[in-house]
Amino acid sequence: MDILALNSQQQRNNRGPACMTINVPDTPELKEFYTRLPAQNLAPLWTVLSSLITPTPQSRCLPAVWHYKQIRPIIMESGELITAMQAERRVLILENPGLPGESRITESLYAGLQLILPEEIAPAHRHTQSALRFIVEGSGAYTAVDGEKTIMEEGDFVITPSWTWHDHGNESNLPMVWLDGLDIPLVKSIDASFFEKYPDDVFPQTRPEGDALARYGSGLLPEGYDEISKTSPVFNYPYSRTRDALDRMRITDKWDSCHGLKSRYVNPVTGDYAMPTMATNMQLLPKGFETEKYRSTDATVFSVTEGSGCSRVGETKLKWSRRDTFVVPSWVEVQHFATEDSYLFSFSDRPVQEKLGLWRELRGD
Repeated sequence: MDILALNSQQQRNNRGPACMTINVPDTPELKEFYTRLPAQNLAPLWTVLSSLITPTPQSRCLPAVWHYKQIRPIIMESGELITAMQAERRVLILENPGLPGESRITESLYAGLQLILPEEIAPAHRHTQSALRFIVEGSGAYTAVDGEKTIMEEGDFVITPSWTWHDHGNESNLPMVWLDGLDIPLVKSIDASFFEKYPDDVFPQTRPEGDALARYGSGLLPEGYDEISKTSPVFNYPYSRTRDALDRMRITDKWDSCHGLKSRYVNPVTGDYAMPTMATNMQLLPKGFETEKYRSTDATVFSVTEGSGCSRVGETKLKWSRRDTFVVPSWVEVQHFATEDSYLFSFSDRPVQEKLGLWRELRGD
């Protein structure tokens, strides 16, 4: 891939190339000039240019891993202290250690682990932020989107499109935990956030359960279908189907040196990403597989559906196993090592970067 004029050897170094040097004179006249600018809401570009336009991404996001076995007791404790109704959404935010207090897992994305206990309801609301749910633990709870309910199973990828009414409930006898991924920081950065509560706890059912998957996920499209959203009309992608597809691919397909076998969740109407602001993928790394070095501009969040292994992210080694979550920052070199057959779900802001012509990758040494 063309990386323009950047030095190729420097690209391989996680420190990146040195920042531009600007020779700013230090004169009494210039200092006095600076003192008069704030009153006119002005500032000199030359004093901050090297920090605004950097030779490579300089993210505050850090490599990090959340081990589910360690944090599960804390998640369950939250269920003893506050109800889903009281909290609106009982979620523990996965805060990136480089972004404390900002409710971000990457510079542009939010992530958290949501708990809903048996017989609980998380009340209906809607917001302009798009949301994904990736089921980490449990079976039998549901989410409802604009009046259609879908039962969720471990490994399912579920979408809540922007500005759709949604509520959650648990009709099983066990707790349910899922990974929430939202474009909250991205939407906030462009001042496009809206939120509205529904007057009742549950939005009325308008379509039978499974309608969207049957209608749009079977290689069919209703005659006269009018696309009203950039988000896929299928809002539950069952893990059983996803895993079966990857297992069939491993028989005949060539293994990608950086990704193993990797498939993208797509909108069946357009073939584009399933969500307009977040790319979602599932990949298979077979036991003993070691990927080549890889980096890209989209910081990526991974959830381990099955398996175990480790990832070298820059100079940091992250060990992971089933149900763990980890994050790879923008333009930081990563290699994955699978100690057993591993299925990794991931999401990032790649669709936004691609549509703006900003996305880049670098494969291998």
